[in-house]
Amino acid sequence: MRTTKLIFTCVLALIIAPAMQSTAQVKVNVPDTVPGAKPVTVEHIKIHGASLEGNLEGDAVDRDVIVFLPPSYNKDKMRHYPVVYALHGYSIGAEQWTHEIHVPQTIEGAFAQGSKEMIFVLPDSKTIYNGSMYSSSVTTGDFEKFIWHDVVAYIDAHYRTIPDRQSRGLVGHSMGGYGASRIGMKHPEVFGALYIMSPCCMSPMTGGGPGPSDQMKERALAGEKKAAAAKSPADLAAQSPGFASALYATAAAWAPDPKNPPLYFDLPTKDGVPQPEIVAKFTANAPLVFVDQYIGNLKQYRAIAIDVGDQDGLRFDAAKLHTILDSYGIANSFEIYSGTHTSAVADRFQNHVTPFFSKNLCFTKDCE
Repeated sequence: MRTTKLIFTCVLALIIAPAMQSTAQVKVNVPDTVPGAKPVTVEHIKIHGASLEGNLEGDAVDRDVIVFLPPSYNKDKMRHYPVVYALHGYSIGAEQWTHEIHVPQTIEGAFAQGSKEMIFVLPDSKTIYNGSMYSSSVTTGDFEKFIWHDVVAYIDAHYRTIPDRQSRGLVGHSMGGYGASRIGMKHPEVFGALYIMSPCCMSPMTGGGPGPSDQMKERALAGEKKAAAAKSPADLAAQSPGFASALYATAAAWAPDPKNPPLYFDLPTKDGVPQPEIVAKFTANAPLVFVDQYIGNLKQYRAIAIDVGDQDGLRFDAAKLHTILDSYGIANSFEIYSGTHTSAVADRFQNHVTPFFSKNLCFTKDCE
């Protein structure tokens, strides 16, 4: 039953490590307020996701997006700014992530400490099963394109941005780190710098699920039974609150099936037995599996940063990504810092993420 372990270890990479710290989602080490920091302007807007239209899951097409405008934005009407797009993790939306990374305080602190002013955009990609995986699926909608196309186009059309790839950054944490990896690898024509924080779901993780294989089969059967009894995505989601929906979120994102109502996805097991063709679909969505296809794209980035906590089980795959980039001669920085999956994200956002983009984005209209 090694393949069954593969399936559940892949899903558990998304669920268990964060879930064990779920009570700490907003209990993070927050940097002290920087004296003299000037306030940013916070705007809550809706962006229509044309890429999400017709999704079979019934997820919202008009999405909440939070925009943070720098202190000088409303004073210097002729000035244009780079934009950083920041992707949240599984089980939380953009609003909850603002509390986890303590924005606007951490953005204001970074500006006060010398980072150049830029716009930050936090799009909400939470679905009925608590996460889109930032993937392209007829079941959830094309959240990949929603980020790189719909959101970027709207922000460029409605704010004073510098509409150039070298003036756009992409960052994400956990599921958002997966999204930054996936979207970043595919779309260097849109973004010029990447920051990948504690990325989940990077590899199929072919060994060592928790517990013996009979327990893995029992969990597979339980997941199948619940899905088979569900009358709709909403019904299944109601029976699987929080992290319990992760299996269904990944199936909807990576194994969509428009001919399998009412859920419109396929699970990787049937009667507890792995289905190789569905397992292959899960595997095909692992960045460590497809990264070699996008080396030319990754070489176009001015800078790539990866970080992860030393108490985070995701550090092993983050290190593998760093090693692969190094092997191809792709410039990237990698840091394992002291912390859990979530404990240091606010500090990282103020003292590492924002300064990284301040250094590596273009702040003029004549970017070269």
